[in-house]
Amino acid sequence: MSEQRRGERLDQPRAPRGLHLPRIDADSFGRWAEGIARGMGTANFLVYMTLILAAWFLWNTLAPANLRFDPYTFTFLTLVLSLQASYAAPLILLAQNRQADRDRVSLDEDRRRATMQKADTEYLAREIAALRIAMGDVATRDFLRSELTRLAEELDEAAERRRKLERRQQERESRRPAADDPLDEPRDELDGDYARGGRPEG
Repeated sequence: MSEQRRGERLDQPRAPRGLHLPRIDADSFGRWAEGIARGMGTANFLVYMTLILAAWFLWNTLAPANLRFDPYTFTFLTLVLSLQASYAAPLILLAQNRQADRDRVSLDEDRRRATMQKADTEYLAREIAALRIAMGDVATRDFLRSELTRLAEELDEAAERRRKLERRQQERESRRPAADDPLDEPRDELDGDYARGGRPEG
């Protein structure tokens, strides 16, 4: 009893019991099933199947009685067609399941790529928005042109003011009397302050 309890330990998995069936490569069998299903879905299969059935009927109807292997009611043909249908349906279902698995993987890949493209698009949109904001603070060509035009106008105005100031100074200097003329009068010979030689009398 103790040995049986020692053998049935809870910390170890049980050894599988029952019949051990041979392992079949599911991928290879699936490819084979897809090939059969693909072949059965073609026009060639229908034509060949029709020719075989026609030959079966003709042989078992027109041939001598001792050579007919499936006489009328065609029981053996019914069995063969039933066997074919019983195997064709699972093979077609297997092929459809493999196609559904491929479609699921393809959809998952498309969804993953769409998610990546969406993330990339959102990233690019954010970058473009950041660039537009940054470009708002950068001097553009039109802004530089307007600033240069304004500076040129200011320089022209400053030069015009400078010319006006110089003109006023020249006018003042032309109106100002000479430094050695005490009375601010014109020098002439009629005035008695100066002698004929140009020196003051006295």
